[in-house]
Amino acid sequence: MKLMKTGALLMGLTLMNSGIFALTGTEIAQNAHNVADPQTTHAAVKMDLISENGDVDSRMVEEWSTEEDDLESTLMVFRSPATVANTRFLQKENDGRDEDKWIYLPALKRVRRIAASDGEKSFMGTDMTYDDMSNRDVDQDTHELLGEEQVGTRDCYKVKGQAKDPSDSQYSYRITWFDKATWYPVKVEMYDKSETLVKVMTVEKLEQISGYWTPMEVKMANVQTGHSTVVTMMKIVFDEAIADRLFTTNYLEQGR
Repeated sequence: MKLMKTGALLMGLTLMNSGIFALTGTEIAQNAHNVADPQTTHAAVKMDLISENGDVDSRMVEEWSTEEDDLESTLMVFRSPATVANTRFLQKENDGRDEDKWIYLPALKRVRRIAASDGEKSFMGTDMTYDDMSNRDVDQDTHELLGEEQVGTRDCYKVKGQAKDPSDSQYSYRITWFDKATWYPVKVEMYDKSETLVKVMTVEKLEQISGYWTPMEVKMANVQTGHSTVVTMMKIVFDEAIADRLFTTNYLEQGR
């Protein structure tokens, strides 16, 4: 009996190693989506906008987010420099329809809704677009496992994601490297509509804080313009109470 069990176990391991039980690209993307998220986040973030010649424009941002019924709301308030101070951005996920996005510009003293047609525009001069700020549902894309590769010291699954509806994405496709140990996407290549590489996102530092894998430093580089944005987490707190009023257009307008 012991020999039979041992033989069955060895056969199972052999089958797994041969790829018969290998994960599909969709299963990998779903596993990444299923990783537990905090109920709330409060963070201080530094954004460094780096020009092709190396000039740096730094910005400090305070950010709050909350999640309820798998729907996330995020508020960002720019604290410095003076040219962008008190600019406020609110993004709210909806069930079954596109996210709502609003921005308050102090110079105009009013709240403006970000239209879907603005999705490909730069967010506050960074290398992220408004659409890059949005989460995508797993079933919006097809997911093709391309293989396994290392990113730095991390063993990763390499997955090609392509929108089922081409008009649903500013990119022709993305290639994502998911860290096997954490399921976190530690590198993403984004290809424009002509299928030319346009941007590369890399997680430079990934740390576990309060039980959650957290990107402490992320770089988004536009390989076509030479411009890049580095986002550094200066301080972060999870699962502390946050007032619901922060995630309203009234707060955007009044700041209190």
